[in-house]
Amino acid sequence: MALFIDSAKKEEIEEVAKLGLIKGITTNPKLLATTKRPALDVIKELAVLSPGYLFYQLTEETLTEMEKEAYEFWGLAPEKIALKIPARTSNFTLLRKLGEKIPCAVTAIFSVEQAYLACELGARFLIPYVNRATRLQGDGIKLVRRMRKVIEALKSKAEILAASIKTTQEAVEAILAGAHHLSLPYELIIALGNHPLSEEAIKEFSQFIK
Repeated sequence: MALFIDSAKKEEIEEVAKLGLIKGITTNPKLLATTKRPALDVIKELAVLSPGYLFYQLTEETLTEMEKEAYEFWGLAPEKIALKIPARTSNFTLLRKLGEKIPCAVTAIFSVEQAYLACELGARFLIPYVNRATRLQGDGIKLVRRMRKVIEALKSKAEILAASIKTTQEAVEAILAGAHHLSLPYELIIALGNHPLSEEAIKEFSQFIK
């Protein structure tokens, strides 16, 4: 199991990396846009900070443009860059083509059918939007559970990287449902290790320290 920070902020990434809490970084167009810098520059910088995979989401409109974009960004750090391909039938052709050489994830998954197709065409990672699926469809955790069953039925090597997680409880539920990895914002990663009762116990013990 690996924990990825969902961020494009250097300060956040450096902090959790120093604590040894993450195995890599996930980004998306919205996060990169908040930096107000060229995406190529940001990804190049983050690749140095990332202890493992750094996920970049393809944004171009046509398959030809997406393929060009894929190699442009992957070329920044071939040993670290993984590509996120939005879940859409027309994009799966690109998945098969790129996946032979580059680690690829299918992102924005909202159905088991999408997960099945991604597995069949060689996706290394499957990224369901857990909380958004719960809000819009009723049960994002159930989606994760069914995706894991598909992976096992196909004996696929694909791994679930659960994203769009809003609480620590939801994070744990995603793991229990079968997610292999989690993509969490900085605040949730820090919150995972904290609890009010732990703070009370620490304070209680501190009075006995001379």
